[in-house]
Amino acid sequence: MRITAVTCVKNEGPFLLEWIAFNRLIGVTDHLFYSNDCTDGTDRLLDVLQDRGLVQHLPNPAEGRNYQMEALKDARKHEIVTGADWVWVADVDEFLNIHVGDHTIPALIDACGDPQAISVTFQFFANCGIDAFEDRPVIGQFTRSHNPDLWCGEAAIEVKTLVRRDFPLQYYGAHRPFFRDKLPPKERPAWTDGSGRPVPHRFLVAANPRRIRRFPAKGARDFATLNHYALRSLDSYLVKNDRGDVNRENRAFDDTYWRERNDPAWEDISIRRYQPALDAALAELKADRTICELHDEAVRRHREKRDQLMTRARYAEMYAHLKGLPTYPPGEYELMQELGLVT
Repeated sequence: MRITAVTCVKNEGPFLLEWIAFNRLIGVTDHLFYSNDCTDGTDRLLDVLQDRGLVQHLPNPAEGRNYQMEALKDARKHEIVTGADWVWVADVDEFLNIHVGDHTIPALIDACGDPQAISVTFQFFANCGIDAFEDRPVIGQFTRSHNPDLWCGEAAIEVKTLVRRDFPLQYYGAHRPFFRDKLPPKERPAWTDGSGRPVPHRFLVAANPRRIRRFPAKGARDFATLNHYALRSLDSYLVKNDRGDVNRENRAFDDTYWRERNDPAWEDISIRRYQPALDAALAELKADRTICELHDEAVRRHREKRDQLMTRARYAEMYAHLKGLPTYPPGEYELMQELGLVT
């Protein structure tokens, strides 16, 4: 089974090897990376990984527009995507945590009954009070999240989607594929959640904006969860904020983004099942001297960028502000104050 992961990156050098090694453990056979404007050596590391036959690396074709959507449009013309049995569109901070069988994508597909698409629900992992960036696997550092059934007062949580090659595709979205509006009901794809249940109808047909990329999370994660490490360490978040967003040029994250994802109410260490095999896979990749040197360079540049940013008043203030925020999602802490539960 050929499974291709497609992603966009900018200055993700310290995290590339973990994501690639993890994906290979769960059954991803091919990776298509689009990069733009990298200053930490991400692009050079990807070029070497391409030379080793481990990934395919292309410059992002977007011209000051929506980087991810332009890349996904371009991806459809490459054999690494057209020749795949399944396509997995995800980001480098997202890890598909599979709970069934041998914990691989083929096991998930089998558990879901081999549909044409599988949408897996996000679980946003908190910063966990970790300030300093460490060069070790993210999946072993961050272990707490919001209640998986509830996020910021919402029962519907975002998803990302595995897409089978015979899906009646109009275009790939970042969170789910789309088929044409007037596709007859009998030709609509078989599409399940992460428990093998049919996705809600209004999500299936993208009936309104609130249902294009999310549906109720309760009961939807029996076979898989999508662990999203959007914050990582406070150091790395500062660098991420400076970098911007692959979806839009010059977009910055404010404290709302941080607060929405920094709810540590729930402990979940299930993804650590992959840790021993991941450590071995990373050691194998780093046994290549050039790969190891480029990874170490990206780590060094990541730390240097953090130090550089902290010399600027705006970033130093942002760091102190985020560090001092309560670990409650927006609205919850304010309600607790109103009810006199906190002072």
